[in-house]
Order: sequence, then C-alpha cells, then structure tokens
Amino acid sequence: MPKTDIQSLIPDGMSPPFARYAHGVVDPLSGLVLTSGQLALDLDGSIPDGSEAQAALIFANIDRILAEGGTSKADVLRVNAFVTDRAHMAGYMAARDVWLADVPHLPASTLMIVSGFTKPEFLVEIEVLARMKQVG
Repeated sequence: MPKTDIQSLIPDGMSPPFARYAHGVVDPLSGLVLTSGQLALDLDGSIPDGSEAQAALIFANIDRILAEGGTSKADVLRVNAFVTDRAHMAGYMAARDVWLADVPHLPASTLMIVSGFTKPEFLVEIEVLARMKQVG
C-alpha cells in the first residue's frame, strides 16, 4: 500500500525553521513538493550581503529541501519570489537564471515587491512548488 501521509521536510545542512513549521512538505497523494518561503540565513546565522548572494543561498537551500522530498529543480513547476525593493530584482533574477540554467523547461514564476521581512537585512524570500519524481 502506498504511503499517503504528508511528510515534513527539515533537511540537515541549513538553519532550522524559525517556528513550528517545516521548510517543505511532500504530499504523496497529489505528487507535489512545496517549500515554505525561504530566507537567506546561513548555518552560522549570517545573512549574505546583497540580493544576488541571498537568492543564491536560498536556491541552494531549496535544492536541499527538494532532494529530501525526492525531487529536484528539474521538476519545479512554479517559483514565487519576493523582494523588498525594485533595486533587488536584478540580483534575484541573476541568481534564479543561474539556478535554472541546466533545467530543460522554464517554470511558472511570480516576483512581487513587498515592504519587508522579519529582519531588515533580508532582501529576498523564495518558495517553490515541484512535482515528485516519476517512478518507472
């Protein structure tokens, strides 16, 4: 019988969630992997300077979450991103384009400008929706 329970994803190698939530979830019934919005917090508690460096760290962490969920960026369907100023759009987009450079399809994408996050040093937040790897 296939597993039908929702699986919480809290991978090693990245800072733990700020509160009682998971970095991502797998829903085996729908075949989807969803990430929470990710901020650029390194394991040592540091926050990189600049939107491109923050987005690069976030995408590296998203790779960890997706891998723990049994999938990868090759199966991402949608990217939602939030930046705190129009000035941060170019850095975010540069990191996104590097992250997606070897992906054979282009996911759907939304980019919004927001007033801020939990700390003023955070410039970018990213969440993704992916499908689980197809077996057989």
